[in-house]
Amino acid sequence: MYSNNIPSIKRPTTFEEQVEILKSRGLVISDVDSAIRTLQRINYYRLSAYTLSLKKNDQFLPDITFEHVVALYEFDRRFRYLIMEMVEQVEIAFRTHISYHIAHTYGPLGHLNPQHFDNHDAFLAELEKELKRSQELFIKHHYEKYEGKIPVWVAIEVLSFEALSKLFSNMKNDDKNQIAKRNYRAPAIYLESWLKCMSYIRNICAHYGRLYNRPLTSKPRLDRKSKQLGIDQGKIFAHLYVLKDLIPDRDKWLNFIIRLEVLLSEYSEVVELDRIGFPEDWEAVLMMGR
Repeated sequence: MYSNNIPSIKRPTTFEEQVEILKSRGLVISDVDSAIRTLQRINYYRLSAYTLSLKKNDQFLPDITFEHVVALYEFDRRFRYLIMEMVEQVEIAFRTHISYHIAHTYGPLGHLNPQHFDNHDAFLAELEKELKRSQELFIKHHYEKYEGKIPVWVAIEVLSFEALSKLFSNMKNDDKNQIAKRNYRAPAIYLESWLKCMSYIRNICAHYGRLYNRPLTSKPRLDRKSKQLGIDQGKIFAHLYVLKDLIPDRDKWLNFIIRLEVLLSEYSEVVELDRIGFPEDWEAVLMMGR
């Protein structure tokens, strides 16, 4: 039985109607044709998310223009790509760290033995699903030549970042500590949290999700000293703050800071730093310990 109390879904609006809705809420649109062309390539619902910080009681603040909203969208798009490039390096590095440690500690098929892990059944089921679904030639090669025996350094390449994060989390503490000590300055308990957060951010970026003015549900673990800096763990800056300890190459990190500074300078008239958790001295904070 369907309830009669369920509100009916709104009817679809035309691009022209979408412009009129924005204008009725006080958004300044000087070039209607240009606005329509923009809405034809950027879904109204997606674009409207960037208006949340520009309205009060569903009315735009004085003198907010359509171009202002589009600029926030463009900033966020470029911001995502910049972050995604760095997160990719973390993901690839951890694939190497984990597979190398398992192979040299437990053998080529050590990832299949539940005794080396905690809560491993769900991982094994996910791995099997990914291997069967994979169209990679190197997977087919191992099925044909080695009777389906896939060594860890091959299997790990078909895992999603989320599955990779879970694999690290399920490793025994001694194994996680060895990986941490060998490759990073942070303890394993922090790496475990940060890897989950990087997976979360990667998924947002990969699906073209919004980072600007968005509360993030995956919050990185911070030590007491970091918390004293007043970093908001629910905003993207906190994730960049821990990302700095996941990129060992100082030159790569410095290059990222430079490109980030250029991007923020270009959009300084529309970007409110506190909406992304950035302190005024964000560059110094992101270079701490580097």
